[in-house]
Amino acid sequence: MIGDNREVLNHREPSWSLATDLYQLTMAQGYWASAMAERDSIFHMFYRTPPFGGRYVVAAGIEVFADWLSRHRFSEQDCAYLATVTGANERPLFTDEFLRYLAGWTFRGSIEAVAEGTLVFPHEPMVRVRAPLFDAQLIETTLLAIVNYQSLVATKASRIRLAAGRDEVLEFGLRRAHGLNGGLSASRAAYIGGIDATSNVLAGQQYGIPVRGTHAHSWIMAFADELTAFHAYCQVFPHNSVLLVDTYDSLDGVRHAIDAGRRLRERGEDLLGIRLDSGDLVYLAGQARKLLDDAGFQKTRIVASGDLDEQLIVSLKGQGAPIDIWGVGTKLATAFDEPALGGVYKLAAVTDKDGILGERMKLSDQASKASIPGCLDVVRLHDGSRCVGDIIFDSASEEEPGRDGTAQTIISPVDPRQHWTVPTADVSRTQLLQPLFVDGRRVAKESLLSDLRQRTLNGLTDFDRTILRFDNPHTYAAGLSARLHARRERMRENELAKIHRHKTNGYDGRRQSGERQR
Repeated sequence: MIGDNREVLNHREPSWSLATDLYQLTMAQGYWASAMAERDSIFHMFYRTPPFGGRYVVAAGIEVFADWLSRHRFSEQDCAYLATVTGANERPLFTDEFLRYLAGWTFRGSIEAVAEGTLVFPHEPMVRVRAPLFDAQLIETTLLAIVNYQSLVATKASRIRLAAGRDEVLEFGLRRAHGLNGGLSASRAAYIGGIDATSNVLAGQQYGIPVRGTHAHSWIMAFADELTAFHAYCQVFPHNSVLLVDTYDSLDGVRHAIDAGRRLRERGEDLLGIRLDSGDLVYLAGQARKLLDDAGFQKTRIVASGDLDEQLIVSLKGQGAPIDIWGVGTKLATAFDEPALGGVYKLAAVTDKDGILGERMKLSDQASKASIPGCLDVVRLHDGSRCVGDIIFDSASEEEPGRDGTAQTIISPVDPRQHWTVPTADVSRTQLLQPLFVDGRRVAKESLLSDLRQRTLNGLTDFDRTILRFDNPHTYAAGLSARLHARRERMRENELAKIHRHKTNGYDGRRQSGERQR
């Protein structure tokens, strides 16, 4: 048996190499025992249904996954723990020989991925893994866990960014996030999605995200009265005074904040802002603006918080609420109205025992769940400043579609009756998948988070606003090349024919067996 089990049982620091589903490890041992571990394979990560009733997802978390994979090893402690894992009969699941192999394993494959901050559409590969079957299987769970969650939050943040327009937006979600790691991931993803700053100090340290914050109601309640509390806060932070005014009565709070602001001006400082956290925000913000302006505090900004999301921000702005800064917490960090992105990871090709690469396709009674075989890539077409279509194609069997300038038909992966014809002459093009790992080595440089954020902001201007709108968004032309669609349909028909033959033969066999028994 590998290692000393007592050591691992007393070990309290988690091993992120074991942050996987058990079946990844049982399949890995199965491939190893069946002499299939070294077979070349191709997997794609993609999603099927856009979240929040929208049309797109903002890719995020891919560089975090790359950091994890660069360090991914199964330690002696990991293998010692796995040696204690048993099956239903209380016998060890994993053999000593397999665990020795696992202890010496490192990732050997190549990975291509879209850049974080890129807007991607349903069924487009966000990540392509070309690796030995053993390697590709072992990384599935962690890839999905990181990229699904961060992409979901980044997408939510992008919608809040669209709703707020040029207004400043702050992420306040740590206290409601799904644990401290979830809070840190949410802050990173929200910034990529377009948020301006966070209250999460650890995210500021780890990622360089600007940090912002005021004070809580407890500050006010700790003092004899609200005015005293405001004066005390301004005394400590004369250069950073934003006062929360709704502890007792919001408009009285604004008047007390004005009093504190006058004291600040005597010291050569100014009242930067007030924050409203509850109540009728349209009415209260309007009254607060009038009180501030009448008192000469026209530059003092109004911050709103309290269970905000993109829909409520649009409503408040549409009603003319004079709010300058939006603090969004729970609805952003938890992706409150759609708490999971259904990103999946599917095998698209694998070599046989003779080394011949064969395509694989998952069939389903639901057309949306049928996978796309091959070695997929995506080309995005730009007509001037607008994206006009994305074409998924098989890079192993066809040239990049439209390279010769001919118009291309893009076919929906779900409903072949839905298709678009897009011109490719005089358009620019971007191939979305770019190298991340080559032969087990990370080749993509780590990006500045501010650059990833800017990519999202740029991307939100690259598409027609009808595609980005919240209500009944227009469908973007994203789908399969005509050639890939035809190959997929042929493969589907062949697979269905094989299934039919197997069913027929099985039925005939049972019938003949029954006749013999009679």
